[in-house]
Amino acid sequence: MIKRVLPAILLLLSCSAWPQKASLAVTHHVMERNIRAHEEFLASDALQGRGSATRDEWIAATYVATQFRQFGLDPAGDPAGENPYIQTVSLTSTPNQVELSAGETHLQHGRDMAILLLANTKVSAALNKVQVGAIAQKGSAAFIHLTEGANDPSVRDQIRKPLQQGAAVVLFAYSEQLKHRFQATLIQEVRVDPAHAGTILLLGPEATKAFESLPDGIAINISSSGDDTPKFTYNTIGMVKGSDPARRSEAILITAHVDHLGIHLKQAGDNIFNGADDDASGVVAVLELARAVAAAKPKRTVYFVTFGSEETGGAGAQFFLQHPPVALSNIVANLEFEMIGRPDPKVAPDTLWLTGFDRSNLGPMLAQHGARLVGDPHPAEQFFTRSDNYALAKRGVIAHTVSSFGLHKEYHSPADDIAHLDVQHMTRAIQSMVKPVIWLGNSEFKPKWNEGKKP
Repeated sequence: MIKRVLPAILLLLSCSAWPQKASLAVTHHVMERNIRAHEEFLASDALQGRGSATRDEWIAATYVATQFRQFGLDPAGDPAGENPYIQTVSLTSTPNQVELSAGETHLQHGRDMAILLLANTKVSAALNKVQVGAIAQKGSAAFIHLTEGANDPSVRDQIRKPLQQGAAVVLFAYSEQLKHRFQATLIQEVRVDPAHAGTILLLGPEATKAFESLPDGIAINISSSGDDTPKFTYNTIGMVKGSDPARRSEAILITAHVDHLGIHLKQAGDNIFNGADDDASGVVAVLELARAVAAAKPKRTVYFVTFGSEETGGAGAQFFLQHPPVALSNIVANLEFEMIGRPDPKVAPDTLWLTGFDRSNLGPMLAQHGARLVGDPHPAEQFFTRSDNYALAKRGVIAHTVSSFGLHKEYHSPADDIAHLDVQHMTRAIQSMVKPVIWLGNSEFKPKWNEGKKP
């Protein structure tokens, strides 16, 4: 009897010790099933594309908050709010469905153009093609090609001038030269004391071609379903408090944007812009890294944030900058995750790239510690300035975006869905960043801008 019991006791003792080790290993291991589960919710038709400042974006933000709580992160949003993980951002002017028609040309906000400023829910004006420096006609819809030469007026002045001259609408053309000025930057420039009320639109490349062929004087009609109902966007913030009292004032920021383009009711066929790659994939990276870092308990404090309304100008990131949970000067580095749902054929398999890789020493140092990070293979696209990281970088934070976007044709289309994801690639990509991020949380390394490369 004793001979039989003793092996059983030894077996039980060995088993009782095993779960701790197994739990730690599993916690640090990124699992494909977790990634698929997150994507199947965030990029599902049920969330109708997580449109900026919509109830669907709120649901997605709340989902992120529940995961942060499950992983043991402390809330760092609004302690007085209904959900302490969430920052609720009030938006004063957020158009819903905005459409423009000019003869046979029909454009939609979020697909063909972006509304930067909307003066009225209905606008009608005659098209007036204006050269930079020329005088726009009063009451017109001024169509201009912005320029950025050494002797040209500032972009902000070029945008504002037609309004000062009495134009009712300013439509400015897409250009390769200026596309690095992403919407968030342009909105900031428009909102710096605009001289007069007016409607300002950024046209996409196809819309620009259509306008170039329209005759002067044709009626431009803009209508919006927007109303005076208060609108809100949502940031979600969780914190892993630094384990070293002497180091916890230093912060690492891991971010992604939670919103996408929503649903376009008048579009035939599939009209839900699921945003599985853009940027549910980045949110999933934030979630899985949060789970790993929470278990690792690094010396520095690490904040995990998902921003709202990136697609309509970055209102969530701007609010975060105005109400940060930690002084911006204490943020050692920011890594934004954007579109890692598919491999980029321009780089080696299982490799991610970092926007602005040559701007600071952060990317090379992470690569030395195991991150499969290389420079952005699409420099002409100016991706460094086209994610929420740029708003932080402009405020001095060493901030870059991690991506593997290969310029696929599903970008900003209803086809950006789960069926087009490579979940195995996502698993390997996120796993490759776990140890480097934990290293950054434990190290004394403080990245710096390279000389002449600070934004």
